Amino acid sequence: MECAVSDPLAAQPDAASAPPPPLRVLYVDDDPALGRLVQRQLGRLGFEVVPAFSGEDGLARLGTERFDVVALDHYMPGQDGMATLRAIRALDNAPPVVYVTGAQDGRLAVAALKAGAADYVVKEVQADFIELLRAAFVLAVEQVRMRRAHEAAEAEIRAARDRFEALAAERALLLREMNHRVGNSLQIIVSLLNVQAGATDEPRVKEALNSARNRVSAVAQVHRRLYTSDQIATVALDQYIGSLLDDLQVSAHREHGGITLTYDADPIHIDPDRGVALGIIATELVINAMKYAYPDGEGPVRVKLKRMGDRLDFTVEDDGAGISPDKPAKSTGLGNRIVKAMSMKLGCEPTFDPRDRGTCVRLTFRLADPAKA
Repeated sequence: MECAVSDPLAAQPDAASAPPPPLRVLYVDDDPALGRLVQRQLGRLGFEVVPAFSGEDGLARLGTERFDVVALDHYMPGQDGMATLRAIRALDNAPPVVYVTGAQDGRLAVAALKAGAADYVVKEVQADFIELLRAAFVLAVEQVRMRRAHEAAEAEIRAARDRFEALAAERALLLREMNHRVGNSLQIIVSLLNVQAGATDEPRVKEALNSARNRVSAVAQVHRRLYTSDQIATVALDQYIGSLLDDLQVSAHREHGGITLTYDADPIHIDPDRGVALGIIATELVINAMKYAYPDGEGPVRVKLKRMGDRLDFTVEDDGAGISPDKPAKSTGLGNRIVKAMSMKLGCEPTFDPRDRGTCVRLTFRLADPAKA
């Protein structure tokens, strides 16, 4: 059985519009005289009251007519008020129910409220019964209106959240696709540089092409990790640097067979742009150590990435010949300029720790990007 509830209190007419329709009240009571009294007096106050003289009669009317509120007497022959209340509450779009009883029993009122009644009124015709009924009806209908407005607002919030989540998912998909395409393009460039380096017999040209290949690989690694990960806002820095070092270790076995790379890192996530910057720095420093630290071609190169509160400490060190920041090893100087440029992106400068033997280059910078803080 289904009934619909009109909501005249929800209407906000202006001066030129029609007045809201009167509240329709179903008054269920087995006392016909009291029903007529309520119908007459509430009618003077602008209510449309329809009497029903049993619980069964009231349920039948609810199945065929629209009512804004129901007044329900407790003591009725056959199906009493409590049973009728439970049946009304089981209806779809059930109107609010004001429970009416002549008994001065608080437990009965509590039981009615627990069963789903919106309010209750004690039946005392000589007192303010009609006024109490009127106030209870208005309050019950207003509560329904407020509940519906609240539910509509919650539904709108849920819909907005769903739209936002759908847009966010679409954006993440597009970003992942973009990173996939960029990563593929960068990998093609790496392959072309590798082929070009293999096609030349000029050592300086070969070295320049291999250096360019390693720098592009540092960028390509980040994009590869972004489009293969569920997290596209950050990159696992420890894993990213580790992958770069694995690639460099393979190169070391081919060109510098005695160089051993070791890596010690804390789990750290960082934004992709700054991750690329540190990846390029790591590539330049490690390649520089491989080339110039050990003239005899053998020795360790140690890379460390440690978290210290809200800062990161990155070091590349060796036990080789050592260099001075004022007198760098023989090279074009491009690598040093790249390291300094990428360090500026991280908000720091590379420093050379004093050592009795070898070289230790250190960068210490904030984990969060100061420009975005």
